[in-house]
Amino acid sequence: MPGQGSPLRVATLPTGLLECLGFAGVLFGWASLVFVFKIEHYFEELCEPHAGLMGNATGQDDCKAQDERFSLIFTLASFMNNFMTFPTGYIFDRFKTTVARLIAIFFYTSATLMIAFISADSAVLLFLAMPMLTVGGNLFLITNLQVGNLFGKHRSTIITLYNGAFDSSSAVFLIIKLLYEQGISLRASFIFLSVCSAWHVGRTFLLMPWGHIPYPLPPNYSYGPWPGLGSGTFCFHSLCSGNGTRGEKKETAEPEKLDLLSEEFQSPEEEAPGPGQQQEALSFWSHVLSQRFAWHLVWLSVIQLWHYLFIGTLNSLLTNLAVGDRALVSSYTNAFAVTQFFGVLCAPWNGLLMDRLKQKFQKEAQKTGSPASEVALLSAVPSLALTSLLCLGFALCASVRVLPLQYVTFILQVISRSFLYGGNAAFLTLVFPSEHFGKLLGLLMALSAIVSLLQFPIFTLIKGPLWGDLFYVNVTLVLFTLLTFVHPFLVYRECWRKEPSPATA
Repeated sequence: MPGQGSPLRVATLPTGLLECLGFAGVLFGWASLVFVFKIEHYFEELCEPHAGLMGNATGQDDCKAQDERFSLIFTLASFMNNFMTFPTGYIFDRFKTTVARLIAIFFYTSATLMIAFISADSAVLLFLAMPMLTVGGNLFLITNLQVGNLFGKHRSTIITLYNGAFDSSSAVFLIIKLLYEQGISLRASFIFLSVCSAWHVGRTFLLMPWGHIPYPLPPNYSYGPWPGLGSGTFCFHSLCSGNGTRGEKKETAEPEKLDLLSEEFQSPEEEAPGPGQQQEALSFWSHVLSQRFAWHLVWLSVIQLWHYLFIGTLNSLLTNLAVGDRALVSSYTNAFAVTQFFGVLCAPWNGLLMDRLKQKFQKEAQKTGSPASEVALLSAVPSLALTSLLCLGFALCASVRVLPLQYVTFILQVISRSFLYGGNAAFLTLVFPSEHFGKLLGLLMALSAIVSLLQFPIFTLIKGPLWGDLFYVNVTLVLFTLLTFVHPFLVYRECWRKEPSPATA
């Protein structure tokens, strides 16, 4: 690898991947952890007395309050995972890598220690511990994404892998569950995760930069963790990067607007904007109030709600379908967690699909004289439609009350979820100016997080008035899933308009 600090770069890449894989997104292995919590009698006092005498909180009707409590914890933690994207990104922008990582380590270590020493009597502390675990893991991912800037043309691949590793880290709770079944206590497992903070601290001071990793890298860029080395200006939310050193004034080098997540998805609109586009790019709210943004928010929110609701209620669903057979519930919980691990392999395929289609459509545009911006945007349509189709298949399988069919549900769920977030970021880079990307992404994730709060009242509705009958809820959510196909259809229609379409169309 050319440039100075090559050994550090090579060491930073796999250790960052391991950090994301082992720590960043563990929350989404919640079903495995709930299984252990129930064995440890967490919130079992909420069960009916005759269920408690069995020493097992598996009765759906008898322990619906217990299931609701676990669902509420996951709802709060998953909400924080999305809603805190904007403020944690701001912390990274404002206070730079080292400070952001130290905050992440504090939250993560505090959470793992708290979970380690929580007992059934103090289980209410999970309401604090799980959101802290989520925020810390999110900051680990954010600070590691910039590592892709060190590897030039492989930048997008590395960033996609890191996001896939974030999804796959949910398998960590499966490992904890399996160790628990082999006699390793929950406390011992989480104390080990707490001790791993030494690993995070070591990477922070020995491998990661004090400031930010710029993109593109300046000539003779020296990568290192010490102040003055590897310095530069890098903005997570404004997606700006500069080649200056830490002491340079902003006036000496105009930051080049580049996309953190994938430069390869940059649209021709951004590469060569016209006068009207330049004027419109200055208006953030014109993009927020556009039809494209509104339908993309619907698309993301509905699909994400399905995933969060499924993960948060999986233990209750399996318990019901298995008629309280704990061994069978354990087996299916393990199968679900194993499929989640393969998210790191599924994630890059969506980006590869969009890259290939973009290249194909751009060649066609050169031959036919079609507007390059509209043809490039067309490359996002198959990704949006395929993600909706995968979610629809996942939703239909999840709605059928046949236990063996849930293996298919697990596979479709992990593929759909892997496609969702990569396609989300790629679409934003194609449609909106890069200087607004971070703000739009933060706002989009925050609004979708508010929608994700619906999972708790939905779960309460199922457990309460509907007496565990999922039929009406599933039919309603499937209909909303069909609504997500409107988004790729509108994008496709707009791509073939004869007249240029404004972003606020």
